[in-house]
Amino acid sequence: VQLQASGGGLVQAGGSLKLSCAASGRTFGTMAWFRRAPGRERDFVAARRSGGITFYADSVKGRFTISRDSAKNMMYLQMNSLRPEDTAVYYCAAGMDVLIASTARREDFYGYWGQGTQVTVSS
Repeated sequence: VQLQASGGGLVQAGGSLKLSCAASGRTFGTMAWFRRAPGRERDFVAARRSGGITFYADSVKGRFTISRDSAKNMMYLQMNSLRPEDTAVYYCAAGMDVLIASTARREDFYGYWGQGTQVTVSS
């Protein structure tokens, strides 16, 4: 199983980026994005489970949209209205279980991780 994240970069505050995660090897029950900002723990960003239910961190709700293309085994994170505090390394994660709101936010429920892609938002 491999997860490959891409799409990060440098953007000005208020701008947009779209991250992609290519998954290979199997089909997952839940896929998610986490991020690690400098000096912080890795935090939950968004998740989408089979069937289309999505979960978002409060800090990104209304600005970020997670989506999946099951046919291509791809996951995306459309990030709009970016803020300097969104600067982080973004990781895609996948798990076999179809998670609920409380567990989808916990990284220990994801068994597979991508390598991370840097997003930098300048003020």
